[in-house]
Amino acid sequence: MQKVINAIVIFSGVTSIALIGGSAYLLLNLEPLVEGAKKEAIKTVTESITKELPGLVEGAIPSMPGSTGDVLNAKPAIPGI
Repeated sequence: MQKVINAIVIFSGVTSIALIGGSAYLLLNLEPLVEGAKKEAIKTVTESITKELPGLVEGAIPSMPGSTGDVLNAKPAIPGI
């Protein structure tokens, strides 16, 4: 029974040290990690927009008609004019 309790105590101590060490690492390196993530996100978004934009623009512009129809009979919208 004592061996089980000792194993639990050792595991608890290792876990505590790992949490404290990881927290300290993140706290000390927060700015570089955030800046790196921002740069990577901007790079990814820019690349995807650059790749997709030409197709979106081509699809948004309608094709020009080959010929036009007859002249419309335009009547004034206000009667008596």
